[in-house]
Amino acid sequence: MSDAAAWTLLVGRLFFVVFFLISTIFHLPKGQMAVGFAKHMSFPMPFLAAWPSGLWLLVGSLSIVLGIWADLGALMLGLFVILAAAGFHRFWEIEDQEQRQAQKSNFLRNATYLGACLIIFAFFASFGHDLPLTITDPLIDLR
Repeated sequence: MSDAAAWTLLVGRLFFVVFFLISTIFHLPKGQMAVGFAKHMSFPMPFLAAWPSGLWLLVGSLSIVLGIWADLGALMLGLFVILAAAGFHRFWEIEDQEQRQAQKSNFLRNATYLGACLIIFAFFASFGHDLPLTITDPLIDLR
């Protein structure tokens, strides 16, 4: 891989995790608000919406950016968006059309992020052993 490609990949990894890092800001210092929202949405374990999910997002994001088992970090973020889509953005249950559309957009955003997480996972698990600008090799080997 050329230096230009390696740096472009690193910048792409940085931009990819921006959403998750911003979400960390909601889940860590505003944890009680996140728990309240989780209760409102009838999430089965609302306490997970506070610091546990914030820490999960932070670890997954740093894993991808730093290249420390980035394949695992991509799976972590993928699991988060699955749970967020299924637990919080159930647009099909909402009667109000404006709220329904907003939640549908959030659901589709999470579906898009899931696709990107799977691409990142497969990329690192397949090619991560040979990538520059990473700290560790991938945890899972799909070569």
